[in-house]
Amino acid sequence: MSYSFKPWQIAGLILASLLFFTHSTLAQETVFRSEVHLVNMTFSVRTPDGKIAPGLAADDFDLFEDGVQQKIRFFAREDQLPLSLGLIVDVSDSQDKFLKRHQHDIEVFLQAILRPSDQAFAVCFGNHLRLVSDTTSSVPQIMDGLKRFDKGDMDFPEIGPKEQRELGTALYDAVYFSVDEKLRSNNNRRRALILFTDGEENSSEHDLLDAISEAQDSDVLIFSIRYTQTNHGVLTARNKYGTRVLEHLASQTGGSDFDGLHTNLPEAFQQIGDELRSLYSIAYQSTNKTQDGTFRKVVIQPKQSGFRVRAKAGYYAR
Repeated sequence: MSYSFKPWQIAGLILASLLFFTHSTLAQETVFRSEVHLVNMTFSVRTPDGKIAPGLAADDFDLFEDGVQQKIRFFAREDQLPLSLGLIVDVSDSQDKFLKRHQHDIEVFLQAILRPSDQAFAVCFGNHLRLVSDTTSSVPQIMDGLKRFDKGDMDFPEIGPKEQRELGTALYDAVYFSVDEKLRSNNNRRRALILFTDGEENSSEHDLLDAISEAQDSDVLIFSIRYTQTNHGVLTARNKYGTRVLEHLASQTGGSDFDGLHTNLPEAFQQIGDELRSLYSIAYQSTNKTQDGTFRKVVIQPKQSGFRVRAKAGYYAR
């Protein structure tokens, strides 16, 4: 049996087909465009005797957010990711005595840690934040920038907005803007800041919580090497404040801190390198769907007795 259609009937059939196809396509797009917000955590694990713990799996951990257990959706070991490091060097008056030592220790650190696939940049801060070496894998290039700055060359670009700072130490701004401008977009790299400072602060636009939050949001670990000038070996209240600051920056972001004047630094640098190349990544979908900007405490708990996890303390639900 055959049918014949008038031209207006054929046009109607075509239009109906197009409408059906469009409706189906939109329905499919609606399904696939639903968003899943995953919380990402990077962490290191050490055995009871302090060694890096390799070869662990998702089943070796329990995960809690504000005391509520969460289901792990993704787990991996990031031992192959290249590094992206920021060297944040305090050049304020309280560090005058240690500037040459900074240079020596930074060169030792870079030679021990940096591989051809890795990258690093250097920022010198007082009341300005100067990018003395942009991102590179060349140790001589980084050291050249630091030495030129030490000899009085101020012809380096600044990071962050131009601020009028009356006093001389903008540590929090140095951390905040180094993460925001230099590390935030490097998602295919393991990211960390290495601070060479006494931890004292007096002139930043941002406060300590801002600096920590910026690092946590971008999954940037902070390691600090502390150089504190004491008065006849006695710590002042200001010295103690700087020590607490550096401890807090490190512990809240998953890094660690070292006394640069009373520590075997080559050993400490090796420890930092081992951690950065032996990290685990974990991701989960929070059972708390409210995006209210509050801080959520996250605990990654190893099931094996005596194992210790070092990770950022949590995140802000923004």
